[in-house]
Amino acid sequence: MNRHISVLICVFTLATTAKVAAIDPNRRGHEHEYEQEQEQEQEQEQEHEKKQKYTCPMHPEVVTNHPGNCPKCGMKLVPLKQNKRRTSNAQRPTSNSEHMMHHGHDMAMPHHDHGGHEMHPPSHEGHEMHMEMHSSINLADPMNREGSGTSWLPDSSPMYGRMFMFGNDMLMLHGAIFPRYTNVSTRRGDDRIDAPNWIMGMYSHPLGDTAQFGARLMMTLDPLTEGGRGYPLLFQSGESWHDQPLHDRQHPHDLFDELSVSLAQKFDHDLSTYFYFGYPGEPALGPPTFMHRPSAMDNPDAPLGHHWQDSTHVTFGVATAGLAWRNIKVEGSVFTGREPDENRYDFDRPRFDSFSGRISWNPTQNLALQFSHGYIKSPEDLEPDLKRHRTTASVIYNLPLGHDSNWSNTFVWGQNHDTGEGKTQSFLVESDYQRGRDTVYLRWERVEKSGHELVLEPPDESSIFPVSGYTIGYVRDLSHGSGVDIGLGMQFTINDRPDRLDRYYGDDLGYAFQFFLRIRPSLHSHAGHEHSVHAVAGMEK
Repeated sequence: MNRHISVLICVFTLATTAKVAAIDPNRRGHEHEYEQEQEQEQEQEQEHEKKQKYTCPMHPEVVTNHPGNCPKCGMKLVPLKQNKRRTSNAQRPTSNSEHMMHHGHDMAMPHHDHGGHEMHPPSHEGHEMHMEMHSSINLADPMNREGSGTSWLPDSSPMYGRMFMFGNDMLMLHGAIFPRYTNVSTRRGDDRIDAPNWIMGMYSHPLGDTAQFGARLMMTLDPLTEGGRGYPLLFQSGESWHDQPLHDRQHPHDLFDELSVSLAQKFDHDLSTYFYFGYPGEPALGPPTFMHRPSAMDNPDAPLGHHWQDSTHVTFGVATAGLAWRNIKVEGSVFTGREPDENRYDFDRPRFDSFSGRISWNPTQNLALQFSHGYIKSPEDLEPDLKRHRTTASVIYNLPLGHDSNWSNTFVWGQNHDTGEGKTQSFLVESDYQRGRDTVYLRWERVEKSGHELVLEPPDESSIFPVSGYTIGYVRDLSHGSGVDIGLGMQFTINDRPDRLDRYYGDDLGYAFQFFLRIRPSLHSHAGHEHSVHAVAGMEK
């Protein structure tokens, strides 16, 4: 009996030992297989690194197979997340902690379908959603598209500013100042030292995945640097000083140029709506204001057709509603028709007695089109009975030419139809070519102005005079791409006028020249995006 028990114990021991040996990963044969699996994984990792793609946080459609800078905006490219097959637990030993980390990673970055709660593994589309930066007005629009008020720029437009991230909240700061000496010829000319300037902050706060709250503040110290009369600018007109209409001078802007809030709702990938309220703000009328256009941001002067095209950018009382579908937007505004009064430090009384509508279309990344019409009641304080119908159309074409190089162009047509005066036209063409530290810009414009606008004597008040301006300028950046761009610039303008105006302006050629410094934040990729780039890169890791 004992012999049989001993035999059974021996057989059981041998069987158990054989079974353990068969599954022992430390045995030579299995160790060799495991090493082969590890080598295969390393080869896959190396192959994955070779196939690693890089993309731009601002332009997710830009994808390259090597690191560098975005050809559209110059921002640093970041690694593009790609799904990689993992070996199963049957292929290699995996600890419980590794297994939990693997599934925890998948759960930490869920992708929700609209209206659903099902979690899926991370995808390329989800990655693009995380990386895209939105307009502070409408979260369905890319940030580069955001112009003044609710207007659109081309999606490829450069951005000069500093960005700050507070969790999911975004704050973007813009601005510029032009300390300069300017000299304008003719009897109505002048020379002076001044400094046109502005600063702006844009803030956005997400309200879940499909809604957003936005706020903007724009201010200027023009009342201090320009005084009540503004700066000399031949054939310019609009607004008043000491109850007298201004002529051949650009009026200063108010201390508060925009104080607005907005609420946007995204219904699906293509459809969104928003509401905008400004006190002051900018209605849906005209192209983006000159100081916010890439084609004009190096030029210190306002266009001569400012009050035919985009003068409503400082309006005390604006309410706008818009609907955007893909790259088309329709919007309407009710607003105060009266332009700001002579007190540049106060908030004027809102009236909401005027209205406008605008349709915008960005058919490509480099193109922005708009057509708008508005009724403006009593725009001038000195002419309370005046009623104006304004119609505008514009084309903005922006072409990125590689890292730190850009070419921007704008065409604007504006028409005013005033009671008692009829229709007058304005045309403008701008071009700005920037390459590294050097920028060359041009502006041509032709405006039909009445003798009343130019403050002529009674016999000529009702006549219409076509006046023109031809401007060329150059800026060389002394400091470039280091947070603040400081450029030394010069500009020369020749003005053309009918001979009938010689009795007011003299027989001499109309011209103007100026020397200036242009101080502004660097291109967005250099100035303030390091935090968000690192945040995205950290998320990818």
